[in-house]
Amino acid sequence: MPRSFIKILYRPSKISILFDVLFLALCIFVVLRFFPLTTQNPFTKYDLAALIYFSIWLTVSYFLGRYKPLHTQKYIPTSFNLFYATILTFSVMLGVSHFFFDMYFSQNVLFTFTTSIFFVNSIFHFLYFAILYATNYKDDFQLETEVREFAKLKPASMLDEESYQDLRTVIIENSCQKTFDSLSQYVDFRSGNTYVSFSDNLNDFKSKQKYKFQIIIQFQLLNNIRGINKEFAIINSKLPDNGIFICRFKSKSTQKKEFLKRFPKRLNYLIYGFMFLLNRVTPKLFITKRLYYDITKGRNRVLSKTEVLGRLYLCGFEVIDEKKLGSYNYVYARRMQQPDPNLNRFHGPLIQLSRVGKNGKQFKVFKFRTMHPYSEFIQAYIYKKSSLQKGGKFKRDIRVTTLGRFLRKYWLDELPMFINFVRGEMKLVGVRPISSHYFSLYSKELQQLRVQFKPGLLPPFYADMPQTLEEIESSELNYLYACKNKGTLQTDLIYFFRIIKNILFRNARSA
Repeated sequence: MPRSFIKILYRPSKISILFDVLFLALCIFVVLRFFPLTTQNPFTKYDLAALIYFSIWLTVSYFLGRYKPLHTQKYIPTSFNLFYATILTFSVMLGVSHFFFDMYFSQNVLFTFTTSIFFVNSIFHFLYFAILYATNYKDDFQLETEVREFAKLKPASMLDEESYQDLRTVIIENSCQKTFDSLSQYVDFRSGNTYVSFSDNLNDFKSKQKYKFQIIIQFQLLNNIRGINKEFAIINSKLPDNGIFICRFKSKSTQKKEFLKRFPKRLNYLIYGFMFLLNRVTPKLFITKRLYYDITKGRNRVLSKTEVLGRLYLCGFEVIDEKKLGSYNYVYARRMQQPDPNLNRFHGPLIQLSRVGKNGKQFKVFKFRTMHPYSEFIQAYIYKKSSLQKGGKFKRDIRVTTLGRFLRKYWLDELPMFINFVRGEMKLVGVRPISSHYFSLYSKELQQLRVQFKPGLLPPFYADMPQTLEEIESSELNYLYACKNKGTLQTDLIYFFRIIKNILFRNARSA
């Protein structure tokens, strides 16, 4: 057998053939079922023709190499092979129908079906290779896990006057005199233990000696840095214990104001909406994330203050101060601990939050996202900065998005919690599932009672409508003692009707 012939023979992928057959069958069914035909029995008339078409398509596709495993192929050659298979099958089938069937069926049907199978396969290939491209990304970054020994500052000599003036000039050129004066209250720029970076290259920090700098300042905007978490983690490893890191960014609200001023009214919101989707939403979707960064190199991203603060806490820092200087937000953070091992996070519309359940066990609650990414890491920080308002919620909670406030008001964010209900992790009526931090704010008595029962979808909050944290605790205590003394079923029924009454007639809404 000639070698050239042996090369075109291969073991086909069963999955590829299966998908192809399914697409063929689907297209034939749709065309014969919904395409306007003169015959009353299209399936009977075209059954033999369809079988022949199947045979031609599968044979041509095999010899064009379409049934080799998809993960071994590339998008462009695969698309061309699909195009060739479509043209060849259509041409052969046209000849067969002319010489053997005497054109007893419509050429329009043949053309429509061939076009349909081409587009269905094209969409499938596009989605497959898009997902493959988005997920098949090798990240060489390795989080440092070695034990920090003697993580003390290594003293350095002071800068000479010329070096200090040069540094001062560069800082002012990249910001302004006011910014330099403000930073000087925290930073001794004459010290050799202070390092100022203007680079967006991670290698700039990787090359630095450990524990040499007490203060590291990143003047490059975080909006223009690809791999923010990686940079924070590297800086974490270079700082001594309690070392200071200062970074800056342009917030989402500031970017919006500047952008709207740049264009005429009405048109500005349209353009801003498009740019927001491009620079804010696209980097968060797993299927477009890699493509976005490959094209933009991570520049001009939209960042909320919540996200930046949350990233710092994720990477082992504690935020000690914030300042708005001109158009930029400056964040002062202290190195406290090792970064979280899971630096790469997915920020889809459906989230899982750790909550305290029955017997004190942690479980994942499903909800629609109502907060900015990384919000879960700054709950304690928000608690320190903000007071609790009516209903036990944080006052002016910067973590919640505009859409999130709407979803929360009408409980739409809690719809996915029915998954927890079906899984037996929650019941219909019960105390609200809360985080470990919020749980720690409760009295010991309430903590001990809470873990004896499952949390619920409808909390006693909506039966009593408490205003303060103390009233919320009292409401939950009354409910839990009732469950303990009168039984869970009887108590839940009573509370269920009280909750429904408040929702329907007293306009009870989520805080």
